[in-house]
Amino acid sequence: MKLDCMDLSGNKLHGSLIVPPLSISYFYISNNNFRGGIHPSFRKWNNLKFLDISYNHFGASVPRWLCNFNSSLEVFDLHGNNFEGRLHGMFSFGSMHNLKLLDLNYNQFQGQVPQSLINCSKLQIFNLGHNQISDVFPFWLQNLPELQVLVLRSNKFYGPIWHLNKSPGFLKLGFMELAFNYFNGSLPSEYFTNWGSMMVNDVDGKTTTFTYLKVMSSKYLVQCYRMEVINKGVEMENDKISIIFKSIDLSNNRFDGEIPSSIGNLQAVVVLNSSSNRFTGPIPSSIGNIREVESLDHSNNKLIGRIPQQLTNLSFLAYLNLSQNQLTGQIPQGKQFDTFSNSSFKENPRLCGSPLSKKCEPKAKETPISYQRKVQIDFNWKEVVMGYGCGFVVGSVIGYVLIFRQGLAGLFWRSFIGRYIYERW
Repeated sequence: MKLDCMDLSGNKLHGSLIVPPLSISYFYISNNNFRGGIHPSFRKWNNLKFLDISYNHFGASVPRWLCNFNSSLEVFDLHGNNFEGRLHGMFSFGSMHNLKLLDLNYNQFQGQVPQSLINCSKLQIFNLGHNQISDVFPFWLQNLPELQVLVLRSNKFYGPIWHLNKSPGFLKLGFMELAFNYFNGSLPSEYFTNWGSMMVNDVDGKTTTFTYLKVMSSKYLVQCYRMEVINKGVEMENDKISIIFKSIDLSNNRFDGEIPSSIGNLQAVVVLNSSSNRFTGPIPSSIGNIREVESLDHSNNKLIGRIPQQLTNLSFLAYLNLSQNQLTGQIPQGKQFDTFSNSSFKENPRLCGSPLSKKCEPKAKETPISYQRKVQIDFNWKEVVMGYGCGFVVGSVIGYVLIFRQGLAGLFWRSFIGRYIYERW
């Protein structure tokens, strides 16, 4: 009888990495205290499908052969170790055609994202968070047809996240984490028009989770994928992330310009976070179309104008943060907005109304239009009459002065000429 699965996770094992039998297909040693590197004998594995060595103390670089030794690997989880080195020089994914989950979160990887990852056409989950990656946004990831989770959080990514000649869109992406990087630039108005999975809820309504299977005693047990989520302003690790849980986090970058109105197309999004950027302009009223949203954070930007009344239609909204902007006018009232505290709106000097202590000034009483027109017509006639009157008076005075001056001049010249002739003759 061949041993197919070995699960030693969640113990206090320490020392060097255990080398399992070559027949192993499922190998789990997460949450232990193993140290050192990956032993060369692992090159002999031919049947390995699941490798989970997360939450240990492995270090040094990952040997290149680990990505090439077979094409059967579906789950590759190195999460929470001390691996280091240049990622693009270390990993080559040319033969890993069946890879579905790649988790390199919480390590010390550097360099760029390997473009050979495009060969992993079945990849569903790619987590590269909390490393030292310095690269532009990997636009080519849009070509991965099954990608559902993309986490680039807390790295050194920079530049825009869209390209003029490449139409943005992730058809199956439901979870996108770009927070705490150096991404910048504005987003085009059509940026969110092709995000298929975030635009509609699942038709069958099933709560399917991002999972990978592990085998033990010939029975399949579901182990849910663990991901960090900034939900309702709090960072948390979620043990069970459903595919109907849609999230997009652009926070703590350097984005500017207006928030695209096409963001209203993301009707299935539950968490939406664009805080701590440099977004300007008004809050798009189209956000009122995101009826599933529970957490909405646009704080610490440069947003202006009134808070759209349409946001009161968000009946599931449990957390709202619009603080530290330049919003004006009265805060909308009713429905969910009556449940939010001062902290949701603070540091907007020109914002007023409940729940803030600053009261809104009463609106000036509007004058009826017909009366306004009458007053305006009368006023115009008065201006005309006054203009003609002033013109007549001024003209008369000027004419009189000219005539008077001409008369005196004529008298002077007549007297001068007469005297001259008299003296000559």
